[in-house]
Amino acid sequence: MDSITLDGKHPIASLARTLKPRRGRLAAAVAVFIVKDSPVWLLPVITGAAVDAVVGGGPVSDLGWLALGAAVLVFQNVFTHVWFTGLYMGVVRSLGADLRNALAARLQLLSIGFHSRSNASIIQSKVVRDVENVELMLSQSGGPFLQAVFVFAGAITMTALSVPQFLPVFALSLPCGFGVWWFTRRRTQERNQEFRKEMEVFSARVGEMAALMPITRAHGLEHIAAERVSRVADEVRHRGLRLDVVNGRFGAASWVTMQLLSVGCLLLAAAVALLGWAPISAGQVVLLGTYFSMLTGSVGSVLNLVPVTARGTESVRSIAEVLQDPDIERNEGRSVDAVEGRVELRGVSVRYPDSGRPALDGVDLVVEPGNTVAFVGPSGSGKSTLMNTVLGLIRPEAGAVLVDGADMEGLDMRSVRRHVSVVPQDSVLFEGSVRDNITYGLGPIEDERVRAALRDANALEFVEALPHGWDTVVGERGARLSGGQRQRLSIARALIRDPRILFLDEATSALDSESERHIQGALETLMRDRTTLVVAHRLSTIRSADVIVVLEHGRIAEQGTHAELLAASGRYAAQWGVQHAAA
Repeated sequence: MDSITLDGKHPIASLARTLKPRRGRLAAAVAVFIVKDSPVWLLPVITGAAVDAVVGGGPVSDLGWLALGAAVLVFQNVFTHVWFTGLYMGVVRSLGADLRNALAARLQLLSIGFHSRSNASIIQSKVVRDVENVELMLSQSGGPFLQAVFVFAGAITMTALSVPQFLPVFALSLPCGFGVWWFTRRRTQERNQEFRKEMEVFSARVGEMAALMPITRAHGLEHIAAERVSRVADEVRHRGLRLDVVNGRFGAASWVTMQLLSVGCLLLAAAVALLGWAPISAGQVVLLGTYFSMLTGSVGSVLNLVPVTARGTESVRSIAEVLQDPDIERNEGRSVDAVEGRVELRGVSVRYPDSGRPALDGVDLVVEPGNTVAFVGPSGSGKSTLMNTVLGLIRPEAGAVLVDGADMEGLDMRSVRRHVSVVPQDSVLFEGSVRDNITYGLGPIEDERVRAALRDANALEFVEALPHGWDTVVGERGARLSGGQRQRLSIARALIRDPRILFLDEATSALDSESERHIQGALETLMRDRTTLVVAHRLSTIRSADVIVVLEHGRIAEQGTHAELLAASGRYAAQWGVQHAAA
């Protein structure tokens, strides 16, 4: 649910707002907690009464009634504790699931620019570790906080009824505890932020190490990879130790303060009784000492939660960085039910942040429905930027992109993309069966459609030879298949969608000649009667394109058919000559 909003500047207040829809369940949990925790603040009354009975030589039957009352108070906790746990942790786990769902939904809305700037491992850390920290904060702080509140209320109430003169002494615990927190809060927040940032760097480095494992092994660089991770791990250790020291100082200060208050109250009550300043019995001295010990213990418990609370609030800030990021892909326009396939670029310019020159500079181009247009040029010439601009993943800073005559700015590009298929250079498969990868996002699909897509992609033969046919699990990113096999499955995934516009991003450049032969035949089937935009380095694969566009420094240097460009003896002809000679 993307309706969750978190404010990084006010993490606790914004987190409390997200709990509003669950306030009924929280209220029930609090009510059960009052009953569950009643022995904590009622047993001292029984203890005090027992002491007075002993000192006063009261009847033994009084002790029997006190024992019965204590037994009832204690044994009800068996049932109410489980009940409270189910109610309260149900809220915590539900909030955790909603935060993860909100992050996933927000990540789908954020622009390609955001994802190109962000590290996947850091994003994963926010979704997994930071949400877990929020859950941990709520689960570990809920019970002690409620206990402190009700112990304080119970102690104040019972003291007001029995020894009201000591109410001002009890009131000292709160300002003392607040003062300890106040003097250490800023340093705790700073250390938690430093540690969280360093952990994100560490997550990124581990993800990088995993991705580079084939290169690392191939070049015998295991020690270098381990050292890179080790350096960051050492910095994590350093930052973590600084955080632990701050937490240790805070814990020591809070413990000493509360223990001094507890001992001081007990001795003060004893002195008052001995000196006769007030009519206080021995049982009331025990009662006051016990209550103040409980009170300072509860305040101390709450103060001990400051480290986990600080870590949780820092994680709320981390989650808010994603939920508050303004770089949303704009899709407020008109929804499209059908696409003919005509694409037009009018003076399109695109400039990336912190880039000196534009990636696209005043590009004018018309792609007629059913035509194939190929883009060639050196790296950095703007080919991929142009493709992403037509897809609506990048918005031009000047000019316009028209789809079937309608300005992209006025369209919901998500609806347009339902009629689009993309076959990238590196085929993207997920951990699942062949069938799941081909029908991704389409719901139930008839077997015959799956079979036809595999057949037209020249993939049916190798898929049927797999151990479980198209129910075979391909492994993470298709690790159990060859590059050519993965690419043919990508083509089958495009075919089964029957797109009107097709994007081929160097779909055969990483393949050997045999695999390319299989792929090329599948691509010809896929491109038939569809508007196709192709990025290619191997010019031999685009000879039959209706138009070949040569890009250079973000501008169209040449365009025409293969024959026309060869006859023009320009950049395309020179590149063709180099590749033809190399072949």
